[in-house]
Amino acid sequence: MRDDFPRYLAKELDAADPLADLRDRFVIGDDDLIYLDGNSLGRLPAATPAHLDRLVRQGWGDQLVRSWPTWIEWGRRLGDRLAAHALGARPGEVVVSDSTSVNLYKLAAAALDAAGGRRTILVDAEDFPTDRYVLQGLAQARGLTLRMLPSDLDEGLRLHELRAALDTDVALVVLSAVSYRSGALLDMAAVNAAAREVGAVVLWDLCHAVGAVPVELEASGAELAVGCTYKYLNGGPGAPAFLYVRRELQSRLRQPIQGWFGQRDQFLMGADYDPAPGVDRFLVGTPPILSLAALDPALDVLAEAGVARIRAKGRRLGELIVALTDAWLTPHGFRVASPRDPDRRGGHVSLHHPEALRISRALATQARVVGDYRTPDRLRLGPAPLYTRYVDVWDAMDRLRDLAERRAWEHVPGEPSRVT
Repeated sequence: MRDDFPRYLAKELDAADPLADLRDRFVIGDDDLIYLDGNSLGRLPAATPAHLDRLVRQGWGDQLVRSWPTWIEWGRRLGDRLAAHALGARPGEVVVSDSTSVNLYKLAAAALDAAGGRRTILVDAEDFPTDRYVLQGLAQARGLTLRMLPSDLDEGLRLHELRAALDTDVALVVLSAVSYRSGALLDMAAVNAAAREVGAVVLWDLCHAVGAVPVELEASGAELAVGCTYKYLNGGPGAPAFLYVRRELQSRLRQPIQGWFGQRDQFLMGADYDPAPGVDRFLVGTPPILSLAALDPALDVLAEAGVARIRAKGRRLGELIVALTDAWLTPHGFRVASPRDPDRRGGHVSLHHPEALRISRALATQARVVGDYRTPDRLRLGPAPLYTRYVDVWDAMDRLRDLAERRAWEHVPGEPSRVT
């Protein structure tokens, strides 16, 4: 990507973009607001409000409880759609349910119960907090050893560092396919192979990967995975998460939250828990139907685009951010804090600056560019290829350059708030 990349070239890329028409499939009420936080919350698909309105008025309002014979299968049906269009998994290996944290707990606990005498859990020390917290609780409750693997804030965990930590006492390895902070992308197949050599199981967090980069769970040899649906999948705030259990592993695992949706023949109301066959045994309780329903129109757009085309555009959007940072922002104390090799980077790019928190706030309030901040000093920019244009990225970086030249963040409060 040219360092002197002029705006007209961004417009030419938009004119040739095969995904350009899909931008109209999203609600964009203010074209001057540049949204680069699709890695935190995706935009609203334009078809979702009417879709939910029909469900509320007809399914709930008219049909009432008579809708449940259809609703009851939605967790599996939507899981199969995700498997086919985003996860590279087989039918019957994915269900949509609960939150990422709850699903992580379920699968981690089940894997540890099946691990025999192995007593060590490995996790990236810089991984997303919920993953580390869940594992800390499991390790403490079971008297296991939790080893935090040090990794570079910008480059992520190196495969040789993981290999050095793997031995025959390791029961479970929990890693994010794409780092939430830097966007560093792991080679899932290589990690799975390394763990398999010592008999350990890998549980993948796909929150920042699914819908942004190709994920091939079956082909990579993955056994367990979880992820959310409200980032690049555009399922809405707090949308239900998903979990994946490889078909060959399902009958060996018994999840710890034994709810009635995971019970065989649930409406027989049996006295004792008897897990359902297949992936359904990892369900727990009555699903949030309105939230599940919002995934259908979102997955329609994803399926039409195809993850390969999304990835191709996402790489170019990221390269544009990197090139313009080098050309325009380096003199003002910024540096790229993500892998520069696009093959090692997911969908977002992080920039380091000592005043990243105040810059993020000034960028949103003064320049009308929405990114976000992550500790200790990272500004994250997350273009979403389904609706982010190349000219959006160019304009956002130009506004950030103007803000930097004026040091416009100097009078912005720097105190932490609950949401950053």
